[in-house]
Amino acid sequence: MRNILTNKIIYLLLMIFMLTPWGSSSLALLTGFVAATLLSNPFEEWMKNNTRHLLSWSIVGLGAGLNILTVFEFGAKGLVQTFFTITLAITIGLMLGKIFKNSRSMSALISVGTAICGGSAIAAVAPAINAKNDDVAVSLGVVFFLNALALFLFPAIGHYYNLDQFQFGTWSALAIHDTSSVVGASLTYGEEALKVGATLKLTRSLWIIPITFIFAKFYKGDEQAHSDVKVKVPWFIFGFLANSILFTYVTPIQFIGGYFVFLAKKMMIMTLFFIGCSLSLKKIKEVGLRPLFQGVILWLIVASSSLVLVLQTT
Repeated sequence: MRNILTNKIIYLLLMIFMLTPWGSSSLALLTGFVAATLLSNPFEEWMKNNTRHLLSWSIVGLGAGLNILTVFEFGAKGLVQTFFTITLAITIGLMLGKIFKNSRSMSALISVGTAICGGSAIAAVAPAINAKNDDVAVSLGVVFFLNALALFLFPAIGHYYNLDQFQFGTWSALAIHDTSSVVGASLTYGEEALKVGATLKLTRSLWIIPITFIFAKFYKGDEQAHSDVKVKVPWFIFGFLANSILFTYVTPIQFIGGYFVFLAKKMMIMTLFFIGCSLSLKKIKEVGLRPLFQGVILWLIVASSSLVLVLQTT
């Protein structure tokens, strides 16, 4: 009982720390991971249930800091790169799945998770191909592990290649799985990178809709795919766009846009802390080597090819 109380106090203090000026995206993830590895998490279920909600509202809040015309401009510029990397990732991912002899549904989930937007894409496609729960869990584990690496590696690589803010934002949106990690890495790199990365990633997420229908119609996993699939569209994309439109054209409220963005960034840092708390060495080991090999190799191919693409086209 005393240990549970002590752990609660420690986790509460860490959450409070993440809201201070010293809290950062990379530190939040690392701190959460270390805490989950060393101490049992008394808030594990609560964090699991609220991570997605916190992420969604933080994305909506970021829309207050972006002019809607800029959003469309960034989306149009990244259209070709987005189509190229999605096609590349799914094609090579399915091939790697066969090479490593992963189940067809697991191979498909890792491929679409890498190609589009990580956990959201996996959650959308899984019921469309009747994926087994174990395959969904492993695929999510692979994606979360690589997202954690991306938060630390991408800013360092960006500085090594002397990427400007636009280039880094574009690259992170093309090559990092989840929206949370794109925002986290871009937030570390700079204000302009955050705007570009968040916008492109959200427009990329819209590909969930056609890709899910394609897999439902043509792909047969371990069981017969559904013939009638309902696609769950991420509502926060439209919330982001609505907020951007509101703060672009409603002049009297524009002065509070900065407060919304500030709050959204703090919520994002807390989201990354929650994600870090869901990771541990034990959970990473449970992923298994073959799915991890597929995910890592596919990610390296996507990250390197999209980096070359960004350097040549921007």
